[in-house]
Amino acid sequence: MKRSFLFFLLPIVALLISANVKLAENVTGTWQMEVQTDMGSGSPTFVLKQDEKGVITGTYSGQLGETPVKGTLKGDVIHMEFDIQGNLIEYDGTVAGDTMKGKVKLGSIAEGTFSGKRKP
Repeated sequence: MKRSFLFFLLPIVALLISANVKLAENVTGTWQMEVQTDMGSGSPTFVLKQDEKGVITGTYSGQLGETPVKGTLKGDVIHMEFDIQGNLIEYDGTVAGDTMKGKVKLGSIAEGTFSGKRKP
């Protein structure tokens, strides 16, 4: 009796646990961003590739020029950074499917917010 109850209970517990596990996002693709800072606004494009460990590589193209990007994605939390003329540019936010949003820091020059959508 105990054995049959255990065999009945284990699949239910496994199902409940798997239902609560959130699948990690994947940001591979081309992203159109909207950036608002106290110094102005811009619409840069990011072309990103993410590996199975959540490491992001890619390219930023925008008002600041074009440069390589690196970053990480842990669950839905994203961090990207790149250097423009000695200034570290950092994007920190969250990803939900084909959208992302968060805060941007342009070295010691400006801070603001960003939102983005993945292009089809």
